[in-house]
Amino acid sequence: MEFTPSVYEHAARVIDKSPWQVSRSRELLARGHIEAFRLYNHLPVVVGIDIYNLEAEAYGAKLEEPADRWVPAISKHPYSTLKDLIALESLNPQTDGRIPIVIEAAGRVAHECPRADVRVPLAGPFSIASNLIGPENLLCEVVHSPETVAEALQNLVAGQVEFCKEVVRHGLDIAFFESAAAPPLLSPGQFRQIELPALSDILERTGAVAGHPVPCIIGGDTAPILESILQTGTGYVCCPAQTNQRAFMDKMKAHPEVRVRINMDSRPIAAKNWPAVEKEVDRVLTLAENRNNVCIGTGCLPYETDPDMVLRTKEYILCKNAQ
Repeated sequence: MEFTPSVYEHAARVIDKSPWQVSRSRELLARGHIEAFRLYNHLPVVVGIDIYNLEAEAYGAKLEEPADRWVPAISKHPYSTLKDLIALESLNPQTDGRIPIVIEAAGRVAHECPRADVRVPLAGPFSIASNLIGPENLLCEVVHSPETVAEALQNLVAGQVEFCKEVVRHGLDIAFFESAAAPPLLSPGQFRQIELPALSDILERTGAVAGHPVPCIIGGDTAPILESILQTGTGYVCCPAQTNQRAFMDKMKAHPEVRVRINMDSRPIAAKNWPAVEKEVDRVLTLAENRNNVCIGTGCLPYETDPDMVLRTKEYILCKNAQ
């Protein structure tokens, strides 16, 4: 079974730079992910550091350089109401924010690492909306104006489709990330009513552009919304460490065509607790059982993770596969 650690801000650690420095530089962003791929040979290679901030910043959100080597975060949400989101014009992926930087950096990674499955991260509509008006505002609107929230999410679809077109025009591929929409932030019913229409529209339209079903990565407690996620037609889902993974994998038995990444808890790797890492790998391998279309992941590797621990984990998985 393939080992597919999720390398975002950890790519900055590999080249001994801060996440902020790497996130603002196409040269450092490319170099960080090239060196990370040469080190880990992981698939896919998602070229980004603070992957949920790209669209929000392109729409006007402000980020400030964090202290020490923390991951960049939004310091000021640019809008306050759903009306603002409904009136929002679609982003231009050729000019807005850091999107052109990320696409160019991804192209450099693909050129330098021809064996890599290089992907550009795109955020789902709920995650974008949360970053534009603030999660508290958005969740209040979910309770009081669910139909208006759904309309606002739908207005963000066109920009994401254009983003995808620009990525594909550069000969690259995409992956969608939408963890802000997972329970307990949205209930399963709210997910179906409010989030699913826009998410399905995005995945259908971007899948048509890319020429294949695109991954839909949602972290959190996703077992209760798995059926809805699969309704989008995605060909790749994540089984997060934060959910009931046994229930999740039992449901996936009816969908052998969909690739599943079962995430380990990344904390033992980050803490350099090798006995706990072995135990966690063994647990996930048991969850995978005899499924063919499956891989083992880590969730987002923390910046400070020791690369030697990642390599040791990979070697342990290879040894277990050979048994």
